[in-house]
Amino acid sequence: MHTQDPMHGIEPLSDETVVAAMQAWLEKAVIGLNLCPFAKAVHVKRQIRYVVSHAETEEALIEDLLHELQLLAAADPGDIETTLLVHPRVLTDFLDYNDFLDIADAAVDELELDGVLQVASFHPQYQFADSHPDDMGNFSNRAPYPTLHLLREESVDKAVAAFPEAGEIFETNIATLEKLGPAGWRALFG
Repeated sequence: MHTQDPMHGIEPLSDETVVAAMQAWLEKAVIGLNLCPFAKAVHVKRQIRYVVSHAETEEALIEDLLHELQLLAAADPGDIETTLLVHPRVLTDFLDYNDFLDIADAAVDELELDGVLQVASFHPQYQFADSHPDDMGNFSNRAPYPTLHLLREESVDKAVAAFPEAGEIFETNIATLEKLGPAGWRALFG
């Protein structure tokens, strides 16, 4: 199967291709631009679990999500701190993906993991409410493929407590991305 890889053009869609694109995005954009000051430590310690879902329906993705939520909740944080559940074959339209986020939150509740785990969202067409599709601020949540980022609430709380300026991250990201501009973003992956 061939598909459009948003970072590299047409390539075979293998798990290795997907993970490589996600790792490049993490290293070059998220860590390289310091969009998330908490990402570098878990990346360096290899505590990020990359899971490529082969789901082609929302129902199959829900099954993968439930499995990964349970696995992360049961795992030692020293081994798996966070999970990127990448699903390149389903919810490729951002509006459909955005609607699915309510289902993802419901899955956390269904497993009684509310307050333990949370789901963050990344998508190649990510668009914040009331923003224009081309606004550079949207790129803070634009990943190569639709992705559900599973996070431990306790880890988020610790990271925020250790980073006094956590409330300013969003505004700093927008300023960084606006300064970079579309050509600078493309050059990161060129």
